[in-house]
Amino acid sequence: MPSSVPSIDDLDARLLALLTEEPRIGILEASRRLGVARGTVQARLDRLQARGVVRGFGPVIDPVALGYGVTAFATLEIRQGRGLEVREHLAAIPELLEMHTITGVGDMLCRIVARSNADMQRVIDKLVSFEGIQRTSTVIAMANPVPYRVLPLTEVCAAEHATERSEG
Repeated sequence: MPSSVPSIDDLDARLLALLTEEPRIGILEASRRLGVARGTVQARLDRLQARGVVRGFGPVIDPVALGYGVTAFATLEIRQGRGLEVREHLAAIPELLEMHTITGVGDMLCRIVARSNADMQRVIDKLVSFEGIQRTSTVIAMANPVPYRVLPLTEVCAAEHATERSEG
């Protein structure tokens, strides 16, 4: 069944894997490694950027290396109608790495970091210091055996693209 979402083919997937493994690789070297023309790599990369698949090329910064060795996830319940103000409050907290609005028991899920367990209390106090936050529940992460990753999805998309092409 055809998908309405633009597909990722095998070359796109291989290019994304190469850029993930070696983000500082040049277009010419990427074309050599992938066995395609330089213009093809540039065109594919431009298309992936225009579609928002590739959002940037910045460094991946490790909070642990900065001295923030404790990671936690805080579920926040907020007062009705205060979402925008709460988001602005949270955005001003440097230890908050990301925030998602969610369904279920809470309204927001935040990934936060701290220098120690004691410092985590300070960060949580910052989170809940805003009157729009009614309640929080926090869990500390013990380990990160599967770090954030997207490459397995690109492989699935490429396989789906190949299947659609062979069936079509």
